[in-house]
Amino acid sequence: MMKNILSRANREVLNEFAWSNVLLAFDFDGTLAPIVDNPERARMRPETRGLLLELTKFYPVIVISGRAQSDALDKMRGVTVLEVVGNHGIEPWHAATRHVTEVRRWLPQLSARLAPIRGVVIEDKSYSVAIHYRQSREKKKARAAILKAAADLGEVRVIGGKQVVNVLPNGAPHKGIALERERDRWHCDTAIYVGDDETDEDVFMLDQPGRLLTIRVGLKRKSAAMYCIPNQRVMDSLLRALMEHRREARELKQAWR
Repeated sequence: MMKNILSRANREVLNEFAWSNVLLAFDFDGTLAPIVDNPERARMRPETRGLLLELTKFYPVIVISGRAQSDALDKMRGVTVLEVVGNHGIEPWHAATRHVTEVRRWLPQLSARLAPIRGVVIEDKSYSVAIHYRQSREKKKARAAILKAAADLGEVRVIGGKQVVNVLPNGAPHKGIALERERDRWHCDTAIYVGDDETDEDVFMLDQPGRLLTIRVGLKRKSAAMYCIPNQRVMDSLLRALMEHRREARELKQAWR
């Protein structure tokens, strides 16, 4: 059962990681930014943006998003983080031509199969495809049709989400691989990862006690995340807590010198 990381009983866990040589990693949609009907309009709230910008002065910070890297970079404009990883972990380090070729093959098939279904939008992300059905009036039927169309593509990886189905090349790196790579790249001993969706379970399922703290946005019993925050609105409270712990750690270290 996931526990609220911001409760008094669990704040010490957050404090211990904040004291360590830790990398902070965040998903974007549903984590740093609220979920909206039109993904193109997703934005961080001004307060969240300001807090995240301040946090980069205290920690190494990265974003690992399901969005195409260029799209995620645009959403992060004005907040300089160490890296923005896109396409669920594929970009930039594993952005292979063969993945583009696969996606090019899928698109005509998916378009032909799903065109009759109103409210379904196919998003071409070059290295993967996101099929949104948030605007459909018959969401169960739309999702079932999308899953059937994806299954008929052959060997692909299908990951569900919040009214979206993601189709990725089979064997492509995922968010868990991306997090481990970035933690090693920036010479960090530990990592805190915050995400909200099925694609984040690839990180949540990593078994690394003492090295990885996983936090899910929203309680979900079947999630492998260790801790949670109640909802996306509480993200600002988490960012403030991380900042406070780091400031306290710095002040104490300076006092010991």
